[in-house]
Amino acid sequence: MSVPRLAVTVDLVVLTVRAQRLSALMWRRDQPPYPGAWSLPGGFIQLDEDLPVAAARLMAERAGLADVRIHLEQLATYGYPDRDPRQRVVSVAYLGLAPDLPASTRAQVLWTAVDELIAAPAAFDHRRILCDGVERARAKLEYTSLAAAFCPPEFTVAELRRVYEIVWGTPLDPRNFHRKVTGAEGFLIPTGTTTTRDGGRPARLYRRGPAEQLRPPMLRPRA
Repeated sequence: MSVPRLAVTVDLVVLTVRAQRLSALMWRRDQPPYPGAWSLPGGFIQLDEDLPVAAARLMAERAGLADVRIHLEQLATYGYPDRDPRQRVVSVAYLGLAPDLPASTRAQVLWTAVDELIAAPAAFDHRRILCDGVERARAKLEYTSLAAAFCPPEFTVAELRRVYEIVWGTPLDPRNFHRKVTGAEGFLIPTGTTTTRDGGRPARLYRRGPAEQLRPPMLRPRA
């Protein structure tokens, strides 16, 4: 029996907050298939690469984000037969999160608001992969300290709240939010300093604590 041949790619869902909007890094295709459509940065793995090594390489080569500290985790694997019209391809998607990520050095790679990407023509199944990545990020904000990955090393509770509001797409009550995040064990550590960068009275600065799981969780509002 012959062994079927297939290719394996890594696709990157890289999210950050830019101009108060949840944004993803996209690659504008200029060649078939799907010329003119957006796709996720990514590429084929090399025969001597492990998946995390390939993801790190493509983060630098295709996303243009070399030597950038970023939270990177495997998202999902996509392998239905007709996902690529050229050949049988299985894709392993990775989700990357970080604050204030710089513009890419690649001309074809742009930061674009997630809601704009979802409404625009996409290549392959990349809209589905993007939506899965956004939903993973939203869900993980409920039960983990991952929201701090969108913040600078020192941040205010108001800045953290804006991350939740932007990623979840809903306003939150400031007092209730402050009570929950400061009461979650090991989530925030006071720095002992303040800032006025938000305007108004000086606000306390915090840094991310050692907790990975939030107890109690931060459940997002349901419609």
